[in-house]
Amino acid sequence: MKYDWMDAYCLSKKGVEKDYKEEWQATRYMIRGKIFAMQGGDGKGEPIITVKLEPLSGAQLREEYKDIVPGYHMNKVHWNSLYLRGDVPDKVLRGMLDQAYRIVLGSMSKKVQKEIARSE
Repeated sequence: MKYDWMDAYCLSKKGVEKDYKEEWQATRYMIRGKIFAMQGGDGKGEPIITVKLEPLSGAQLREEYKDIVPGYHMNKVHWNSLYLRGDVPDKVLRGMLDQAYRIVLGSMSKKVQKEIARSE
């Protein structure tokens, strides 16, 4: 699979948990139960990863890359899906994952952010 580094990259971030949601048929990457990325398939079964992005950033990426589209079954303003069989550079996907992680972590209380920063 292209982007075979993605799972390890997500799990290398502090405080990240991973699970598989059977009814969604998707692997979720979360911080304290809040999803920042989700890997599954679109309506046709094509493999995608859906990530939370700042609205302007997501819109720019969708304009630049045909393989980045509004989030599948998610809020189209804040979520974007990337086709895993597409041609988006690794560097771009890493940036998307980093931004998604920062957004979700930043939405948590300062106390929780400090706890996660101190975790191993």
